[in-house]
Parts: sequence; C-alpha cells; structure tokens
Amino acid sequence: MIDYAKISDIFCLVDEFCKDFDQTTSPFLLGKPSKRPATMSKSEVISICLFFHLSGFRFFKHFYLFYIQKHMQSEFPNTVSYNRFIELSQSVLMPMTIFLKTCCLGRCTGISFVDSTPIRVCNNKRIKRNKVFKGIAEVGKSTMDWFYGFKLHIVINDRGEILNFAITQANVEDREPLKNERFLKAVFGKLFADKGYISEQLVKILFVSDIHLVNSIRNNMKNSLMTMSDKIMLRKRSVIETVNDELKNICQIEHSRHRSFANFISNIIAGLIAYSFFPKKPAINYQTKKSSQIFAF
Repeated sequence: MIDYAKISDIFCLVDEFCKDFDQTTSPFLLGKPSKRPATMSKSEVISICLFFHLSGFRFFKHFYLFYIQKHMQSEFPNTVSYNRFIELSQSVLMPMTIFLKTCCLGRCTGISFVDSTPIRVCNNKRIKRNKVFKGIAEVGKSTMDWFYGFKLHIVINDRGEILNFAITQANVEDREPLKNERFLKAVFGKLFADKGYISEQLVKILFVSDIHLVNSIRNNMKNSLMTMSDKIMLRKRSVIETVNDELKNICQIEHSRHRSFANFISNIIAGLIAYSFFPKKPAINYQTKKSSQIFAF
C-alpha cells in the first residue's frame, strides 16, 4: 500500500496547484459559478487518481470502493459514488495535464533518450467490435506485432526523469514527433535513439536546434565513426525501455477496460504523474574522468 507520509506530501502539492489554477482561470470562465459547493474538490479527485497508480491495485473500481471509501474515510470524508467519481475524473483532465507539464517533468542534462511504446486498447481479435475508440484509434506495427490503439512517445534524461511526452495514433511513425519543435523544446545535447529513428533529414533538422541525434546503424548500412562514449550510451539505451515497462506494469497506463476516450487520456496522464513521484527511477550511473597524460604509440 501507499506510504501515508507520501500521501500527505502529494495531496499538499496538488492542493496548492489547484488553488493557483482556480485563481488564475476564474476570471476567464463563462457563466456564473455554481452556488452549490462541490462534494469533492479538484485536489481530492486528482490525488485519488494518482494514489491508484501508486497503490499496486489492478482495478480502479475495487481500489475506490474497497480501499478509499473503507480505509481512507478520514482522509477523504466526502467521497461520491463510483460513477460520479468517473465523471469528476474527466472534468479535472485539464488541470491534471497542466500539473504534469509544470510540476512533474524533469530537466535535461545534455544526455537524453527517446523511444515510443504501443498503447493497446483491445485485443486484435476485437478490433472490428471496438466502439469506444472507433474512428480515433488506428492499427499500427511495433517491433513485436501488429496492434490497435495509440503510441506513447517519451523523452527521458539519464536520471530516468520524463522530459516530455506525446500521444499519437498507432500508424504514426516514431520520427514524426521529433519534427515538432515543442516536443524537444527542453532538450539539448545528445539524443540517443534506436534504429527506427534513422533519418539524414531529421539529423539536420535537430542539429539546427543544438541536438545531436545518435542512432545505432542497421546491418545493411555502412559503418560510421562514433566516439566510445556514444557507443556506451547506445548500449545503455535500454533504460528508456525499463521506464516504458514501469509505466505499463506499475503505473498501468495500458489496459483494455476503457469506456470513453476521456478516461483513456486521464488514465495515461495520471500514470505519468505517478511515475514522477517514484522514489527510485531507472537511471544511468556514469562518471567522466579527465586525464592530462600523453600517450605514445
């Protein structure tokens, strides 16, 4: 279960953000504010969504009915019904996304890794019967197999912190988000990627933005000169695959029980926020040593 000290810290951080968010957005809201006070505040709804991804539960309904409403009544005394809470979780999608963008992303250290992972929304046998994502999700191909759904593109630093993310349809190629300046706005230095990002044109585009794209070469390509440090970092590129694995198996950003597209997005956003609160993230421990020795050959 979750550490109660961590619950208090996360709730206080979310509550302070929600107060600033309401104060900033209230002058721009259309219509008159409701006179009836809300049963649950934005900070409570967002916090419960985050606690689910940190709790180890596999089903949110079971977590909400049998853990939040039974064992956390002192922390959340005014809980609503499960169906009403699902509606509230959709209404806090915007503040939750802004909270992720402003408070939970890491800082670039000059060494970054980029990769994409498939987000399946149903089994391949049920693609034609799927109605929730009809006209939204697409069929794409990963390194493992064909799938129906979306792709999550993430950029991380050497400490395992997420620098930015993008959600695209499954048929969008991996190199497409890198062409967007906003996706790599906070990235500089060297960006390590797999063979799927090989593109001479993309290297030139990123070079203008002070980003050096480093790829591993295919078997049918000519060998290229590369420093030993770049070769070592390419071998360490599996760290981003470990991050994707934790996002799926611990934060549970991928499952096939969605009943609306808004719930799908809010589940991914909450999972990414929950990952930022992990006390220990996959990281690369390396040290550079400068030497003034002169070697004779």
